[in-house]
Amino acid sequence: MHVGQIYKADCANGTGIRVSLFVSGCTIHCKGCFNARTWDFDFGVPYDDKMENLILEELSKDYYEGISILGGEPFEPSNQETLVQLIRRIKKELPQKNIWMFSGYIYDRDLIAGGKKHTDVTDEILDSIDVLVDGPFMIEKKNIMLRFRGSENQRIIDMKETRKTGRVVLKME
Repeated sequence: MHVGQIYKADCANGTGIRVSLFVSGCTIHCKGCFNARTWDFDFGVPYDDKMENLILEELSKDYYEGISILGGEPFEPSNQETLVQLIRRIKKELPQKNIWMFSGYIYDRDLIAGGKKHTDVTDEILDSIDVLVDGPFMIEKKNIMLRFRGSENQRIIDMKETRKTGRVVLKME
């Protein structure tokens, strides 16, 4: 996996102050994507143990509410393989921090068992994160007044409640 950028003290991609990790690689290619350069799986720098340790060290600071993982596309299968390791460490070492993920894929179509981006680790990731912002960016539904998303079709899903109840539970409008 490659990383396009890491933002420290970000407040645009989730609640509170966050570390935001922009992974590289996306096969969706939404028209009008704000981060099209990250479609290339080799954009940026390779993710390694040193980078993971730096992310955990930064995230451990008291003023961070959590981490946001964006792209590119975190749920590309090759990205899931690496991200599950990071998520495991966060849950073990920093369990008080919340995890948001952003995906152009649709949770209850693409990421569930049988979905086109479901892998051996997808359920573990979905069970471990707090919020999933899902759905492709649609330029014809763009709305700059929305919090934490770019177009009106995208949802902010409370993953703890969604996984517990078996139905999509929205976190906020």
